Amino acid sequence: GAASLYYNARLEPPFSEIYREIDMFCAQTDITCRQFFSQTLRHPNDVVKKDGSPYLVFTPFYKNGYIKNNYAPEAPLPLPPRQVAPVHNLPVLKSEPLRGLGLLPDHRWPQKFEKIWTPGEDGAYRRLDKFLENGLSHYADGRDRPDCPDYVSHLSPFLHFGEISVRELWYRILEYQEIQSIKFGHEHSSVHVASIKKGAEKFLAELGWREFSYSLLYHFPNLPQQNFNSRFDGFPWEDNARALRCWQDGRTGYPIVDAGMRQLYKEGYMHNRVRMIVASFLVKDLRVHWHAGESWFWDCLLDADMASNAASWQWVAGSGADAAPYFRIFNPVLQSQKFDPDGAYIRRYVPELSGLDASQIHAPWEVPPALLAMSGVELGTTYPHPIVDHAVEKAKSLDAYNLIKK
Repeated sequence: GAASLYYNARLEPPFSEIYREIDMFCAQTDITCRQFFSQTLRHPNDVVKKDGSPYLVFTPFYKNGYIKNNYAPEAPLPLPPRQVAPVHNLPVLKSEPLRGLGLLPDHRWPQKFEKIWTPGEDGAYRRLDKFLENGLSHYADGRDRPDCPDYVSHLSPFLHFGEISVRELWYRILEYQEIQSIKFGHEHSSVHVASIKKGAEKFLAELGWREFSYSLLYHFPNLPQQNFNSRFDGFPWEDNARALRCWQDGRTGYPIVDAGMRQLYKEGYMHNRVRMIVASFLVKDLRVHWHAGESWFWDCLLDADMASNAASWQWVAGSGADAAPYFRIFNPVLQSQKFDPDGAYIRRYVPELSGLDASQIHAPWEVPPALLAMSGVELGTTYPHPIVDHAVEKAKSLDAYNLIKK
């Protein structure tokens, strides 16, 4: 006996046909149908260039769509003071128990997440409050430090599953920044206020990258399947199942890469800086197609948005819109030394190397065997030799890129 239907629409391509069927059904049965959008801060159709075409570069997309001209996202509505039960003479609505839906796989892999994550709105708000108090003031620079886990929000899984609204998140960040500015503005705490402001701006820009990813997916629905830059259709990717398996298992012989891949499998999450490092290693050191990495992240990440996953992998591969140039190839050792200088992140996820000091842990193959033995490390036994030579593979990748760049 329903007279109207209200639903919140998702922007991923597979849902389009479902919505068409819903609209057709409602039209045929004289049901009023209202569609809403809250998956993103703004609908992709509302952030386009003057000629109506989508932005292909992030900076003007974010600047013109979210920063200039007071294009603030619509504020979230407050909770209703009370919910009123239906007064119509409707039959009792029965609900299927959650456990009866068979949502979890048969294997026990997801059970290890229970000690790490607290799904639901309460868990999301606890994470947010912790981040505001301990992380936001360090976020601008600390977001690149995997050895400092409190400096990032860990909110992406909650955002992905809708357990916290992206609009709520946007305005809570701005509200906290304003409160801190008022609280400390008259004291000698300008450094603290400035760090909060800097962190807030960077965090909101990261939400902007999420928006940009959804815009690309909305306007180019083949983004997860096809190279945005068609020149990469001719790139000589290598079909190397062994190398891919070593990468997936965290057994490449490059500690920062292995730490990231093991964190992914253990926690369903990986630090953002390390995501870029491991992605670069797969597509540019191993020259394995970005599809393989995108698929593995999709299977393992709790926050695997279709839009962000596809857009970010294409960004690293160099085949996407506003992509990192292909010739920008991360050196995993230098990245490790710069962003995990003491090796704390590596020790946490690659404990067999924990006996090495900070000068040794980033490249154990360069350490004399006697020193390795003193630390309980035997390459090829307790920890693998590097599966490739980075310098050699970098040169090969640049040669391969030269074949398609014209």
